[in-house]
Formats: sequence, structure tokens, C-alpha cells
Amino acid sequence: MSQHIINTRSPEETEQIAQAIASQLKGGEVIELASDLGGGKTTFTRGLVAGLGSDEAVASPTFTINREYSKGRLYVHHFDFYRLDDAGTIADELAEVIGDPTAVVVVEWAEVVQHVLPEKHVRIQIIPTDEFGRKLQFTYPEELDYLVKGL
Repeated sequence: MSQHIINTRSPEETEQIAQAIASQLKGGEVIELASDLGGGKTTFTRGLVAGLGSDEAVASPTFTINREYSKGRLYVHHFDFYRLDDAGTIADELAEVIGDPTAVVVVEWAEVVQHVLPEKHVRIQIIPTDEFGRKLQFTYPEELDYLVKGL
């Protein structure tokens, strides 16, 4: 596994990094976002969706578990398992969209679905460094190096 770290100073910079990654997405990728509550996962996803060419409003799927954004170059399936001790049938729904070449899957609070996530996925740990700054720590297999190359 490879690692890459980027520091951002504002939510806008975090979104810009996500937009740059979106420009490299081919479809079929799975991105796991990890952070504390309010850490910047939705901010990152907002940048990703915008970077794929969508103007859809991005909101945290904490209460709905899954949101789909379909107006960009690729679909984005955004899952949030924060409130679940057992993913149940939602894990099946997640499994169905993983690997879809027309979509990207973003998963928050993925502990309860680690058994569903493919081994070859990007994990982004988002760590607050101050009120607005974030350290983005990417862990990924060599096959997904193209997503962070040049950042």
C-alpha cells in the first residue's frame, strides 16, 4: 500500500483537492472517507461531485444512509454508515454498486462494511489541523496511484 499526504488550509482547498481527484476518476473506484464528526467528509464529497461536472447540492447521507448524484460524468453513490451497528441489507446495496464502471462509490464510517469493500480502494483519513485546515492522508494500492499522482 502507498501513502500520500496533503495539507489544506480551508474547506475550499479540500474541495479543490477532491475536484482534482475527480478529474482522474475512470469509474468503478471506491473511496473510503474516515474522520471524526464534522471532519470534512461531506466537504470532500462536495468537491468530488463538482469535479465530475455536477451542480447538485451535496449533503451528508447520515440520516438517509445513501445519496446518489447522477448529473456528472460519473454517478456518485455516497454511503454513510455512522448510525448503523450492522449494515444489514444496505451492505447488499453497497455491494451491488461496487465495481460499476459508470459510478464512483464514496463510503463514510465504513467499519461495518469492511467485508464488502474491495481490497483495491482508496482510504482517505481526514484529520483537522486547526479550525479550517485538514491533513488528508491517502492510503491506496499501486493500481490506484493515478488518483493522487500530481497532487
